[in-house]
Amino acid sequence: MEDTTIHEIDFALINEYFTALERQGPGSREQTIKALGFLEHLSDTTKIADLGCGTGYQTMVLAQNTEATITTLDLYAGSIDRLLATAEHLGFKNRIQGVVGSMDALPFRQEEFDVIWSEGAIANIGFEKGLQYWRNFLKKDGYIAVTYESWFTETRPEEIEAWWHDAVPEITTIGHNIILMQQAGYVPVAAFALPEQCWTDHYFVPQQARQEEFLKQYPGNKSVENMIAFLRREAKLYEQYKQYYGYVFYIGRKI
Repeated sequence: MEDTTIHEIDFALINEYFTALERQGPGSREQTIKALGFLEHLSDTTKIADLGCGTGYQTMVLAQNTEATITTLDLYAGSIDRLLATAEHLGFKNRIQGVVGSMDALPFRQEEFDVIWSEGAIANIGFEKGLQYWRNFLKKDGYIAVTYESWFTETRPEEIEAWWHDAVPEITTIGHNIILMQQAGYVPVAAFALPEQCWTDHYFVPQQARQEEFLKQYPGNKSVENMIAFLRREAKLYEQYKQYYGYVFYIGRKI
């Protein structure tokens, strides 16, 4: 069904499907490290919160490239379980902890963290709302680093505009997002678009086998069939319209 929207897909099915994958959204190890390079004065006393962490691919990259302690948070317990198992396997058990919870009701102290990190998740509560709310949990001069769906152009074809406005109603241009970051009380430090491979090689391609596996696991299940149809359309639309949009890493420092 080409008219299935993200809002009609069962949350539990989405989590079951994506928990088996290394990544739950576009990105790469290289881009996480690139973003990390814009942050100054990181040390073994640095405290990072990774919000909407999923199964923690980027969490492990942060752990491998800093000495920081990392608190991860995700709404789905299965993702946190897998993340903590990976952390133990890689020897980061003492530096990474997991919390099951919501990004818009954080169970943390005010100004607890030096860095708030979130790849591919801030859209769930809104870019502007996330920047404003999460700021409360950052120390002065602390950093926020998020990836967010953004328009590359001022105008775009109606088909892709309609699809993204349904998925992420607040989607706007890079320039406007930088203004929102300033208005939320941050000095913009960097903004860069993720390269195409972050979508293709690291997001769409790994899903192909998983989609076939999931369809076989749930034969005749219309909810699963609709979800897979939605995901395949997402990949098709990206191939057709990738010059108009993508994920952008936004990095700011709290004033």
